[in-house]
Amino acid sequence: MANRTSTQNLRKRVRYHYRGNAAGSTLRLTLGCLLGLELRRVGSGKRMTFGKAGEAALSQWMAENARVCWIEHAQPWAMESELISQLDLPLNLDQNRHNAFHSRLKELRAQTRQRARELSISA
Repeated sequence: MANRTSTQNLRKRVRYHYRGNAAGSTLRLTLGCLLGLELRRVGSGKRMTFGKAGEAALSQWMAENARVCWIEHAQPWAMESELISQLDLPLNLDQNRHNAFHSRLKELRAQTRQRARELSISA
């Protein structure tokens, strides 16, 4: 987005989605929720991940099922908004309230987070 700045380049962002955890990747959080992985509070209890086993399973699932592609564009934030408004991108919540799956996905993620808050902090 034009009003958002990032200290990461595209390569770092994609790599984190594939190798990071749900605490730092909304894509990983969404996929893990849809796959029914158990989200847990970790560390101080503020961060939430799917734990070592869950994150590993998610990484494996993504390696087998998720693909990434991109194109260069002088103003990618403008293209992003245009694509979100024109394409059916059910996993994207930002700028995507018009999508039929938006409210269900938002609720699923909220329920998963609430359940994690009810569980003890994981090591």
